[in-house]
Amino acid sequence: MNIGVLSVQGGVIEHINHLKALDVEAIEIKKKEELDEIDGIILPGGESTTIGKIISENGIKDKLVELIKNGLPVWGTCAGMILLAKEIKNDRRRHLCVMDIEVERNAFGSQINSFIVNSKLENISNESIPLIFIRAPYISTLLSGNVEIIHKIDGKIVAARQKNMLATAFHPELSDSLEFHKYFIERMCKQ
Repeated sequence: MNIGVLSVQGGVIEHINHLKALDVEAIEIKKKEELDEIDGIILPGGESTTIGKIISENGIKDKLVELIKNGLPVWGTCAGMILLAKEIKNDRRRHLCVMDIEVERNAFGSQINSFIVNSKLENISNESIPLIFIRAPYISTLLSGNVEIIHKIDGKIVAARQKNMLATAFHPELSDSLEFHKYFIERMCKQ
């Protein structure tokens, strides 16, 4: 099994290290041709506007949208969640526009408001795992009944799934926990 990690910016190497720890082949995706070699893809954090601009210019965006609509498993973390969203509450720009969610950018505040919460997530982990939020968005509105809420923090939706699409506002790749990567591989990519 080959899992791609979109390699524009953000926690690329951290995701790759987690995948390798699970004995999964990880491929950095820098060109659209590399999308043909994968069974799933992770969209790391970073700056969603910059990532969106680069993948539009290098031709990855259109091909990625087509693959996701045809069922390619995809997981967006932080900025990756924003890339997947059909609506962005405080921004007129749209990126991949494939998941039935509206997100609010930087919804928990700026960099200095970053925080870690330990939570137990049903169907993900039987023990509490650290959830790391850095200038994180959250899902402000579900745009259809097709979206399953996976987790909330203080009433705000921070993890959700819609068929082949997973979105988390936090950064599992920055913790030692492999539970979210296991979930993505076992429950989404091997289906």
